[in-house]
Amino acid sequence: MENKTKLFSLSANRELAEEISRESGIPLAHCEVLHFADGEININIEETVRGCDVFVVQPTSAPANDHLMELLIMCDALKRASAKTINLVIPYYGYARQDRKAKSRQPISARLVADLIQSAGADRVIVMDIHAAQIQGFFNIPMDNLMGLSTLANYILDKKLPNIVVVSPDHGGVTRARELAKVLEAPIAIIDKRRPEPNKAEVMNIIGDIAGKNCVIIDDMIDTAGTLKAASDALKKAGAEDIYACATHGVLSGPAIERINESSLKEVVITNTIHQDDSKKSPKITVLSVGTLLGHAIKRIVENEPLSGLFMYTYDKSKRELL
Repeated sequence: MENKTKLFSLSANRELAEEISRESGIPLAHCEVLHFADGEININIEETVRGCDVFVVQPTSAPANDHLMELLIMCDALKRASAKTINLVIPYYGYARQDRKAKSRQPISARLVADLIQSAGADRVIVMDIHAAQIQGFFNIPMDNLMGLSTLANYILDKKLPNIVVVSPDHGGVTRARELAKVLEAPIAIIDKRRPEPNKAEVMNIIGDIAGKNCVIIDDMIDTAGTLKAASDALKKAGAEDIYACATHGVLSGPAIERINESSLKEVVITNTIHQDDSKKSPKITVLSVGTLLGHAIKRIVENEPLSGLFMYTYDKSKRELL
């Protein structure tokens, strides 16, 4: 019987798609992304998808609008080519920080993107560590929000750091910090900060005992690294020993690399949900792969198995390892 599952990659992160293909056992199908001189985008699907369950890998990272349009146009092309189901694997969901009206006359762009994806014909969306959990409610189709905690936590466990304290860079990240702290069997601290304007942060206070401790800052993303630099410098000033940071998404916009290199951070650990080109490389940055996790998710969907096992983990205290 002809294989009725297809896996496509658009232009945002081909390397991750290849890892997902190897893990899931689904070969990458062929499509061509065309950009016209005026910036318009066209998609050419080079094999039949009629009656197929199709998976498309495309984080909506920078340039966010181009990658989002590629995804929407691909959805439309697949729908018009009579694909049975269209499943979007969006490891990094752009516009997620615009999930509410922070002040008058602001858009809720995360909801707009969700509406566009559904209108384009998507049947399912798979994301990783979405910035605001309530975005799941913006969709009227299945949405799976996978977590990068096990990947990041195993790396930190392997370092066997003594006297660890897990640090949340703001009050909103306390839940994430508590999850990591539970695995590392460590206390937590909280950075009390304020944002005078977007992409700028000022540390006001540190809640918790960090003097003489190895600090691990945990967040969902690192964008311009302003928060990270301010937090690490404040921790160092307050008497912390080595300072590490880990996050699922390495957005690394603008001055991020320069700020990381100049900061008090010893190491920054991110995953490959977003492709990192040579301009975003640094001796302080370590990139881990989430291809295995996403590949397992696709296999379970194809085989009609529950995804719940991917949202839970077993912590082996004797081995200090996530299973």
